[in-house]
Amino acid sequence: MKSFADYLVETRQTFDYRIKIAGDVDKDTINELEKKLQQFDVVKMTDVKTTPVMKTLPDFPDMENDRCTHFDVTFNYPATDPQIKQIAKLLNLDPNRMIIQQRDYADKLDAERARYEAQPNPVLGADYQKNTQEQEELKADYSADPDQHDVVVKNEYRSDFTVAGGKTPKAKTTSDYPEQTKSPITGTNKIPNPYKM
Repeated sequence: MKSFADYLVETRQTFDYRIKIAGDVDKDTINELEKKLQQFDVVKMTDVKTTPVMKTLPDFPDMENDRCTHFDVTFNYPATDPQIKQIAKLLNLDPNRMIIQQRDYADKLDAERARYEAQPNPVLGADYQKNTQEQEELKADYSADPDQHDVVVKNEYRSDFTVAGGKTPKAKTTSDYPEQTKSPITGTNKIPNPYKM
């Protein structure tokens, strides 16, 4: 039978993040950031990596001709995006040039980007594919004049049918009744006489 300590070790959870900063960050600032992040009990921190200069950064679409500095960090305690940005702000880093992501999410984004870039003909910015024969036939049906029932789609809803039992008479509304000059409530419009009460 397992001891309580074994169960405690098995249930221990770590929190993995990827921190991305637009632009170059010197080693001293990264070291200071790592020291400040110790409040979340850093388990490990990967080496800092820097991308080459790119026309547009995928995570920072507003910034052009810059590079991205990123590293992974694992904590024993959870941290929120505003907490880490506040720490970075204390080190004179711009929090608007910083993104904190769950590492699993960041890995999925990177895999999706790599898959998109590996496509021989990316969909974005490419011409539409030509219609198949079936699409061309349907296009002819759907683009026809809706008043021509013989040309339009075969199962289109049509309103030219008769209901079993014949047509119902038109309903009367209050506008169809003649105008009245007398009150519908008779005898209530008398002025009360205060002397007779």
